[in-house]
Amino acid sequence: MKISENWLRTYVNPAISTEELVAQITMAGLEVDAVEPVAAQFSGVVVGEVLETEQHPDADKLRVCKVNVGEAEPLQIVCGAANVRAGLKIPASVIGAVLPGDFKIKKSKLRGVESFGMLCSAKELGLVAEAEGLMELPADAPVGTDIREYLQLNDNTIEVDLTPNRADCLSVEGVAREVAVLNQIHTTVPAIEPVAVTTAEKLTVTVEATTACPRYLGRVISGVNNKAQTPLWMQERLRRSGLRSLSPLVDVTNYVLLELGQPLHVFDAEKLNGGITVRYAVNGETLELLNAQTVMFDEKSLVIADDESALAFAGVMGGAYSAVHEDTTKVFLECAFFTPLAIAGKARQFGLHTDSSHRFERGVDFELQNRAIERASQLILEICGGQAGEITDVTTQAELPKREPISLREEKLNKILGVTFENETVTGILQRLGMQIETQADGWKVTPPSFRFDIAIEADLIEEIARIYGYNNLPNNQILVRSALNQATENVLDLERVKDLLVDRGYQEAITYSFVDEAMQTAIAPSAEFIKLQNPISAELAVMRTTLWGGLLTAALHNTNRQQTRVRLFESGLHFVQKDGETVQEKMLAGLALGNVAAEQWGEKERSVDFYDVKADVEAMFALTGCNVQFVADSNETLHPGQSAKILTETGEVVGWLGMLHPNLEQQLGFETPVFLFELAQDLLLKKQRASFKSLSKFPSVRRDLALLVKEEINAGEIIGAIEACNEALLQEAVIFDVYRGKGVEDDFKSVALSLVLQNQAQTLTDAEIETVVNTFLESLAVKTGAKLRD
Repeated sequence: MKISENWLRTYVNPAISTEELVAQITMAGLEVDAVEPVAAQFSGVVVGEVLETEQHPDADKLRVCKVNVGEAEPLQIVCGAANVRAGLKIPASVIGAVLPGDFKIKKSKLRGVESFGMLCSAKELGLVAEAEGLMELPADAPVGTDIREYLQLNDNTIEVDLTPNRADCLSVEGVAREVAVLNQIHTTVPAIEPVAVTTAEKLTVTVEATTACPRYLGRVISGVNNKAQTPLWMQERLRRSGLRSLSPLVDVTNYVLLELGQPLHVFDAEKLNGGITVRYAVNGETLELLNAQTVMFDEKSLVIADDESALAFAGVMGGAYSAVHEDTTKVFLECAFFTPLAIAGKARQFGLHTDSSHRFERGVDFELQNRAIERASQLILEICGGQAGEITDVTTQAELPKREPISLREEKLNKILGVTFENETVTGILQRLGMQIETQADGWKVTPPSFRFDIAIEADLIEEIARIYGYNNLPNNQILVRSALNQATENVLDLERVKDLLVDRGYQEAITYSFVDEAMQTAIAPSAEFIKLQNPISAELAVMRTTLWGGLLTAALHNTNRQQTRVRLFESGLHFVQKDGETVQEKMLAGLALGNVAAEQWGEKERSVDFYDVKADVEAMFALTGCNVQFVADSNETLHPGQSAKILTETGEVVGWLGMLHPNLEQQLGFETPVFLFELAQDLLLKKQRASFKSLSKFPSVRRDLALLVKEEINAGEIIGAIEACNEALLQEAVIFDVYRGKGVEDDFKSVALSLVLQNQAQTLTDAEIETVVNTFLESLAVKTGAKLRD
């Protein structure tokens, strides 16, 4: 939320600097994100009055103006703005002025006519990004006054980032309350007197949804002039709060929203058919909103309707049909209290987020409505004129929030904060916060004010005392905690060890949302059944992921689009899948690699990462556990049909998948290089074999190299598996170190070079023992793979 510092100081003006004010409210829990001046730096600009204009003799679009800037003689200034005219008061920069961007005003000639200054638009003063024509000032603006002084531009916009529980500070008055409490001073609140009722016109109001809308106020104001000019002071306060001036009626509702924190809405009363009804929508009922978006409601959506149709999306946005316009002369002013649960999530359901929904979702003061409607009525009558009707107040007292008293124990307060508080200190802080206090034997009974929805339990009161007393004033005490250390298990590998390994191998950890874009989810796992969120944060985060690959691919694409040609990412997290009709969340570890296998360097030639590089990364993870896994060629709808493998444990359980992204997906997502992926189930990955001692043999090992002829479809795992299936105790290692295809090898065959390392723990091996073992291996290879020794 953005507020003007000058506006805030009209409510409460402590004798502290801007920097001290910002630090003070930040430490009190209202974190300030930014402090920016409301206007760019400039000088030498004053209020000027155009006395007369005449056509430039040599330019159709230029006018030669006589401008009074408070000096002895009027200045001649050439101007090209379409709205320049006699009698207009505008910002005028005189010779020697310096405008934003260090633009200096000098005497000049425009098409042969001398010009002694420049008439300025709001854009040229750095007040807005875009502007059409000169900035028009009120007729009573004093000529010759410095424009910075007149518009009070020596001001700052303070942007406060509020947590969801502090809806009471979503207004200038709310922040002012906090500043007053912190500085132990009083606020100066604008006088809000009930306006005189001068017309008998009123509308019937019926509230059907009393739980969702316990209080609804409305009044008719007729004879308004929406063509009137919104006062410059109000336009400026709106601008400094991030809102632009639209029309007097709309500006007033926005102004009261910022001032008091109460959303309001004005309907064009001539467009209403019958009375006003607050009800739930009929399933399938539609409404075109002010932003031209048409929404289709369900029966859980709250609407404001007349006797024929819905007029507004309650607590969110008004409808286009009943909106006020330039020729509106009679309005119905609405001011209501909607319960947070009735509005929460409804705007996001349609991809909306408005100032009104932001406040109603968090909670608006349920005793504020009468003040707010009187304040808005007062401003409308002052600016637009008209006659106000009687306020129609429909309140269901039983449905309004209850402010129950909370017991605060003195012993508990002192123990948690480490300070022995005096009774006067506690009661002073709580009373300044607007709470009602009753002293008891063991502490206090405290009733929160209507604007503090977040105060419900004793801990809330303790937090309030701590932040007003000052966190920096609380003692720093070491907490003594005696706790037994958990026993470390040898059967489970620590996930952090796996992450460290991946980082050592060039990967970086990514953290992505568990929610993904439905289009991405459907693209990478078209057959997977996924869960749609009822109230997604955004359309891009609308479904629960069934694989971690979606987030990693999005992150990788984000990087490659920003000139990162080598990307290696991994993520640990949950995926959400359907099993036996139930949603199951499982811990997974996924990774992605693309680009060169190694970072650019002089010692190694560039080579793109391939299937076997990523397979080596996966094998390295399992090497930490001492468990063997098998890579079995299989098809996966996300992966390339010729470069994908299912990863199995020794017992045949599926650990995960490894492979290259399918070429169609690669093209669809916009990747320009092959992308390799893996995804593993954490519970199977982290199963660890318990380490056991094995003594070193005193006797030499023997190596035998074999050249085997096998069919092309036989893979390395089958060859090694056939050897290990013999369960030969003398075998220490079996490694494939070469594969040959070409001259001397039949078509559809390949020559595989295999090394065998044998060793006995008790004696030196004899040739006969070695030959016996090797023949056993050859027999197993022949039976299981059809392999034979190459001649």
